[in-house]
Amino acid sequence: MRSMKEKMHTGELYLPNDSEIAAEQEQCLDRLYDFNMTRPTEGEKREAMLKEMFAEIGENCYIEPPFHANFGGKHIHFGNNVYANFNLTMVDDTHIYVGDYTMIGPNVTVATAGHPILPELRKKAYQYNAPVHIGRNCWIGAGTIILPGVSIGDNTVIGAGSVVTKDIPQNVVAVGNPCRVKREINERDKEYYFRDRKI
Repeated sequence: MRSMKEKMHTGELYLPNDSEIAAEQEQCLDRLYDFNMTRPTEGEKREAMLKEMFAEIGENCYIEPPFHANFGGKHIHFGNNVYANFNLTMVDDTHIYVGDYTMIGPNVTVATAGHPILPELRKKAYQYNAPVHIGRNCWIGAGTIILPGVSIGDNTVIGAGSVVTKDIPQNVVAVGNPCRVKREINERDKEYYFRDRKI
């Protein structure tokens, strides 16, 4: 029989207030607190801390504090050259994967945790988790919310304020609540970088 801690990563219902889980989480959150208290001039210290805190983190990654994560990054996997602006919230109760060169705007939430619809189960504090995958060279616009189990393809742009409830393919611009594909990235994008402004 699987432990509550093992069930965190299988998609099964489990109790997050389990003593083994809570003890580990508290240690992670202490380290996250220390990261958020670093000064802007302490870039090297921040980089070293993230390498300790994250499951994996590549070279030249930058996260602008404050950063919020349920397990302080323990289940987060960043490629190289990932940038995240202020107030990134990652509900990393299970694994979150972010590819190389992806940019994340301010006030973005990436959630892996969900709760049953059935009130009786919620009353007992049951939870389930589903991993999130964000591809290479994506741009996740400000205020986006990405829900459990979602995958976003390489090179895709998610417009500001979107709520991503389902998978989004690669090489598209998608926006809205719920987030939907608006168009493919195309030849015009090779000429114009913003509205009618030429590159």
